[in-house]
Amino acid sequence: MRTSRLHLLAAAGVTVATLALTACQDGTGTRDEGASAARPAATAGTDTSSPSPAESASGGAGTDANGGSANEGSPNGGSGTGVDTSGKGDSGGGRTGQGRKDEKGSGDAPATFTSCNGSNAAVSAQPVSRPVNHMLITVENTGTKNCNLTYYPVLRFDEMQWVPQPVEESKPQAVVTLAPGESAYAGVLLSAADGSGSGGATGKKLAVGFQGRTPNSSGGPSAIPALPAKGVYYDSTLTVTYWQYSMDDALTY
Repeated sequence: MRTSRLHLLAAAGVTVATLALTACQDGTGTRDEGASAARPAATAGTDTSSPSPAESASGGAGTDANGGSANEGSPNGGSGTGVDTSGKGDSGGGRTGQGRKDEKGSGDAPATFTSCNGSNAAVSAQPVSRPVNHMLITVENTGTKNCNLTYYPVLRFDEMQWVPQPVEESKPQAVVTLAPGESAYAGVLLSAADGSGSGGATGKKLAVGFQGRTPNSSGGPSAIPALPAKGVYYDSTLTVTYWQYSMDDALTY
């Protein structure tokens, strides 16, 4: 009798197990079992231990070969590798070259202004036949450096107390500069051809003065050129041209 009950209980257990298995297969199982089945997929989808593809790309672009970030590159937007990729290297070099040029110009001493005068030039004064009543003054640079003739010669016969005025129309556009061995000229109108001048006198000695950078400033020692033995006649119309490169220009006025 006991044996029969055991067989009945065993058969009932098999039936319950069979029903439970059938319920799982036909989708009528409990919600908890369904949630348990879905949980592994949800866990796999929310795993944050690995960076996303976008993060990986961003991370790759944001680092250089030395491990630094792209934001740590050069201020000029360079690659951060020390190599200029902007294409402005030549212009930078040009500015540097210009800087050296300017520095050289500012470092060099300014060119010395040297006046032609009685110490570095040979001066002659010779009356000419044409135009009438004219004299030509010639200055030759006998020094070893360039010298400058500014404005016009300041003439003084003997103890003359007045200064002959220049012919303004003869003013050149630039200072006359003579290299060693070169000459320049000035023409002198000694007296009026029509006799309209006054205070005529015969000069036996002539001093030729030189001006410096500014009008009426001293350009150095005067020169005393030789005059004809009989002297040179002049009157109140005595005038002189500015220094000229050409003898013809000097005698035009």
